[in-house]
Order: sequence, then structure tokens, then C-alpha cells
Amino acid sequence: MREVPVSGASIREVPVRGASLRDLARRIDAATPPDRDRAVDALRALAILGVVLGHWLVTALVIDGGGLRGAGPLQHLPRLAPISWLFQTLAVFFLVGGQMGASSHAFARAHGTTYGKWLGARLSRLFRPVAALLTLWTVAAVCMLASGTGLETVTTLLDLVLSPLWFLLVFAALTAATPLVARLHPLWPLAVVLHIDLFRFGLGGPAWPGWTNVAAGWLVPYCLGAAWARGEFRSRTCGWVLLTVGIAATAGLVLFAGYPAAMVGVPGAPVSNLNPPTLAAVAFGLAQCGAALLLLGPLRRVLQRPLAWAAVAVVNLSAMTVFLWHQTALMAVTATGLLAGTALPGLHTVPDGFGWVLARIAWLPVFAVALLVCWGAFRTYEQRRPRNGSRVVRTHEPAGEREMDRA
Repeated sequence: MREVPVSGASIREVPVRGASLRDLARRIDAATPPDRDRAVDALRALAILGVVLGHWLVTALVIDGGGLRGAGPLQHLPRLAPISWLFQTLAVFFLVGGQMGASSHAFARAHGTTYGKWLGARLSRLFRPVAALLTLWTVAAVCMLASGTGLETVTTLLDLVLSPLWFLLVFAALTAATPLVARLHPLWPLAVVLHIDLFRFGLGGPAWPGWTNVAAGWLVPYCLGAAWARGEFRSRTCGWVLLTVGIAATAGLVLFAGYPAAMVGVPGAPVSNLNPPTLAAVAFGLAQCGAALLLLGPLRRVLQRPLAWAAVAVVNLSAMTVFLWHQTALMAVTATGLLAGTALPGLHTVPDGFGWVLARIAWLPVFAVALLVCWGAFRTYEQRRPRNGSRVVRTHEPAGEREMDRA
């Protein structure tokens, strides 16, 4: 017998040896607490997978003078900017994070759990996998430098590994601030982003105040998630308003205010919508949040099917592992491809044509296999065991977060 966990939380022990896929899916479905909002898990899974696919499509490591340097197809093919609209899904992740953070904190307070214990429990699952990643890549960087690998190549690889960690730092900070921001109206951080951009771009001010938007920009969907937890989005009208206003504002800012069309950073571009977040990125995030809220009903209906729910549960079980190691998977495939002795299309070549795009799409399954290997090696760092060795049953939605020893 083996325990089947869901979204980082075990639901209960079920027999799996010799079971068919459909049978296992039915058991996972039956073991899932009835008050769990499966659509929330689905949105989180979609957000993580969107980031992963987006990075795999817009990140290239090009052979340059015997080493590797970073490049991006959007730099050479600006017409592909709409791809970034599909795969830049961070706003949805912050929306779900706000909903779950506010719900779990309210539940913890109601049951006498201290702030310190609540925060420690929520952050520990974030930073245990990070420690494993940093340890491995510290050793790898030292070994590469000692073996004569060029500093530029090592720097490029480390940048790809470490750059996604900014997201975790911001998410951790907002999680810690949940008691302060849980009832903050999203218009307040939105107003901060608006005034910062007006100062930077409209009045020709310096660029450094824009880094305030790293907190304020992602606080907008986080506050929307907290409002969702309070039950303020029961009507689909709210989703339609967010979607319509977000699309209209984003289109206006791109077409008439000079904001870039790409919702991710583009090498060499004078302005990035993401680093730090601009008003256009925040407006686009509002549209994404509206779309996410509108999808709740359809997702809940689809996830009544055991196979669909089992797939979502598996992704959520190791969401942080997938997020942290997906760039390592890309680099492992790229490095292995160097053994061919020639630049492989879509892997080592300059991303300056649609042929590269087609070739890169063909490499996606290979990246997925490499990520599966990383998942097998490092997923245990994300799964917590109590000191007595038993697993934990934890539900997050809608009642908040509660834990109990499994029967």
C-alpha cells in the first residue's frame, strides 16, 4: 500500500500496487475531502505549467565561441509577443496564493494557532526545495569552474536557475504580510503602480522607483485572492468586469502609451513589462484573474471526473519541484545535445526564425522527460513528514487549512 498525496497534502493511504490508472484515479477521487475546492488546485497547476512552458519556449542557450549565452526568440521575432500572453500566468498564481493564504490564516486564528506557527508551516514547503536546488547548483558551479568552463557560460546557467527565485521571495513576503493585507482593497496597490509608472514614463523620472512595483504590482492579484476568500466574488459579473477592464486597459497601454506588447522580459528591450512589473503587466493580470474566476464553474464540473482530478492532484503535489527544476531540465538537455558535436536546431541555434520555433516545440517532450527525472530525484524535499513518521491529511479549501493525523 502507498499513500497518494494531493497538492502537497496526503489524503489517505490507498492501495496502488497492481491498480490500473483508472482505478487509482477513482481511489484518489474517493479519498479527496468533499469540501476541497478542486478548481483552486487546477488554477494553481495551470499557472505553474504556464510558467514552465513559457520559459521553455522563450529561453534559448546559443553556442558562442565554445561557450553558451542566453538568447530569446522575442528579441528576433517580435510578432510572437502574443505567446507571452498565454504563458505569463504569474497573476493567477498570486490570485490563488492570496485566496489560500487569507483562508488558512483566518482558519489558524479561529483555532488558536499563533502567527509564527502558521507562517512557518506555509513557508517551510517553499524553502526546503530551494535549499536542495541551491546546494546542487553551488556544487555544479564550482565543478564547472574547476574544469575550465568559461565564466560567462557558468554565469548564464546560474542566471537561468536563480532568476525564478525572485518570484518565491515576493510570494513569501506577501504571505508573511497576509494579516496586514488580507482586507486591503486592490485599488490601493494598483494606484501605487499607476503613479510610479506615471513618474517614470510620463514625467521622465529615474528608473529605480519602478522596483516598488515588484511588491505593489503582485499585491494587486494577491489582494484579489484575499477578497475571493472573503466571498466577494460569488457573482460571475465580477469576473467579466475584471476580464473586460483588464483587456481594455492593456490594449490601450500597449497601443497608445508605448508599453511593450510582450508580457515577459525581452533581451535588449529598453522597457520590460515584468522586470519590474509595469502598469500594463498589472492590467493584464487583472484580465487573467477575471478569466480565472470565470473558469471556476467549468473547472469544478470537469474535475468531478476522477482522471482529470488525479492529473491536477499529481501536478500540485510537486508544484514547487516542477517550478524550481524546469530550467535545470532545459539546461541538462542542452548540455547533453552538445555531445552531438554540432549545433542542434531549436536547442543551440539562434532563435531568429519560425524554423527555430517549430524545432523548439519538438524539443518540449524531451524537456518534459528531463524534468520528470528531476522530479523523481528531488520531489521528496517538498513533501513533509511529521516527526512520528506518519503522513498528514491537510485540506485548504474552502474551510481554511486544517491538519490531522491519518487514521
